[in-house]
Amino acid sequence: MAGKETPRQKMINMMYLIFIAMLALNLSKQILQSFGTMNEELTETNVELVDRNEQFMQGLEEKAQEQAEKYLALKMKADSIRNISTGLYNYLESIKEGAFVSAEEKGIARSNYSKLDNTAYYTSLFFDGENYKEAGQEFLNQMNSFRNDFVQIASADPKLVSIAEEVGSKFSTDDVQVSDGKPRKYLDYHYKDMPLIVGITKLSLLQSTLQNIEAQLLSTMLEGKLKIEASLTNFDAIVVPDKNAFFAGEQFTGRIILGKNDPTLKADKVIINGVELGEESMQEGKTIIKFPAGPIGEREITGEFQFTEEGELITIPVISKYAVVPKPNNATISADKMNTVYQGVSNPFTISFAGIPANKVTARTPGLKKGKTIFERGRKKTLNGPNDYELDLSKPIKDLAGKRELDILVIGELPSGEMVSSKVKFNIKPLPTPFGSVDGANPEVLTKANFKGARITAGFGESFNFELALRVQSFKLTVEGIGSFDCTGNELSAAAKRAIDRAGRNSLVRISDIKTAAIGSTTQIKDARSTSFTLL
Repeated sequence: MAGKETPRQKMINMMYLIFIAMLALNLSKQILQSFGTMNEELTETNVELVDRNEQFMQGLEEKAQEQAEKYLALKMKADSIRNISTGLYNYLESIKEGAFVSAEEKGIARSNYSKLDNTAYYTSLFFDGENYKEAGQEFLNQMNSFRNDFVQIASADPKLVSIAEEVGSKFSTDDVQVSDGKPRKYLDYHYKDMPLIVGITKLSLLQSTLQNIEAQLLSTMLEGKLKIEASLTNFDAIVVPDKNAFFAGEQFTGRIILGKNDPTLKADKVIINGVELGEESMQEGKTIIKFPAGPIGEREITGEFQFTEEGELITIPVISKYAVVPKPNNATISADKMNTVYQGVSNPFTISFAGIPANKVTARTPGLKKGKTIFERGRKKTLNGPNDYELDLSKPIKDLAGKRELDILVIGELPSGEMVSSKVKFNIKPLPTPFGSVDGANPEVLTKANFKGARITAGFGESFNFELALRVQSFKLTVEGIGSFDCTGNELSAAAKRAIDRAGRNSLVRISDIKTAAIGSTTQIKDARSTSFTLL
C-alpha cells in the first residue's frame, strides 16, 4: 500500500501539472501562429490568382472585339462564370474582414495570430443554439447558389463536366462524416467553436480553391483558341540591371529576360559584349549576367540570344545601356532653419547621403535624435521620415557646454558593405535679443485706459524662424515728467498706474529693463529691447 504523499511530493506534482498546462498553452499558440502564416501565404496566392484571371479575361475581351464570331459566345460564358465566382469571393472576404475587425475592437492586431484565439466569434455569428442565425443561413445560401449556378453553366459543355463535379464536391454543404461515425452539419463542423484565425484561414482556402477552379475552367473553355505563348520571333530581349547606376570598381549585376518571361524558355547560347556566357548563366526564363561595371560614364551592353525553333536558328539582339557613377563620399546635410543651430530651441535637420538609401545612413552628434517637430501656420507638426532629425538645445547638453561649434558625423553603407563617412561643421549661436511690446504690438500712441489694462510682452520677431514663447518677469516704466517705476510680472504696478493717470496728454512713456524667461527652455534670455509710445 502506497504511503501518503509528502508536502514536497505534492508540490512537485503540482509543478508538473502547471508545466504540462504551460506546454499545452505554448503549443496552442504555435498552432495558431502556423495558421496565421498559412493564411498569409494563401492571401498572397489569392492576389496573384485574381490578377492572373483578370489578365486572362482581358485577353479574351480583346479577342472578342477582334473576332466576335469566334470568341463572343465564349466570352459571354466566361463572364457568367466570373460574375458568380467574384460574388462568392467578395462575400467570403467580407466574413474575413468582420473577423479581423472584431479582434481589432479588442485591441488585437491582425498579425498577432497567437491572440486570434476567440472561439465564440463564428458561433455567435452563425448559430442560435442548434439552429442557424440569418448570417449562418446566408453563408449556406451563398455556397449553394455558387455551386448550383456553376454546375449548371459547366455541365452544358462535355469538356467541363469534370470541373463541374469538382465544384460540386469542394463546395458541398452536406453533412460531414467525422471519425466517431456521427455526421455533423457543414457549418457546425467547420466554424462552430473554431478559433478566429483558423476560421479566417479556412475562408482564405475556399477563396484559393475558387480562383484555381475559375482559372482551370477558363483555360479549358478556350481550348487553344486564345494562345498565351507567342512565337520567339515576337520576343524582345530586355536587360534588367539590379540597380540603375553602379559605382566605379563594382561588379555589374542584373539579368536578361525575354518578353513575357516564360519560365520554360532556356537559351542555347548568349553572347554579351563579345563573350559567350557559361552554362551556369543559362537558367529557365532568364540569363544571369555579371561583369565589371567599367569606368564612370554611360556604358553599353550588346550581344545576342540564340534559340533553335523548329530546326531554325533564331537570333535576338541584345542592346541596352547603363550608367556608372562615382562612389558617394560627401554627406548632404541641411539645417531647416539656416546653416546655424540655436541654443534654447529644438533645431530640425534633414540628413541624407547621396546615392545611399536612408535606412543605410546614420548621423551622430551629442543630443541628435531621429524625428523632428516643426510649425506650419502656427500648428505643431511632428515628422518621422527617414531623413528627419532634431538637435534639442532647449536644455543643456554636457558634451556641448561652452562650445561655439559642433560636428555632425554622417556614416553610410554602400551596397557592397563598404562604409563611407562625412563630417559637417555647424555654428552654435545664442538666442537673439527679443523685442519688448505691449500686448504683442508696438503702437505709437495709446490711451491711458488701454495701457493700464494691457500686458507687457516680448518676442523674437518674424525674422526668427523658431517657435519659442517668452514670459515677462519684470520691467521698468518711465513716464515723462513724473519718474520711473519698477514692475513685477507683466502688468503695471499700482504706483505705475497712478503715474499714468497723472501724466499729461502727449507724455512719452518708455518700457525698459524687460526681464524675460523662455517657456519650455532653461536657456537664459537677454533683456528685451525697450519700447515707447505717446499717451493720448
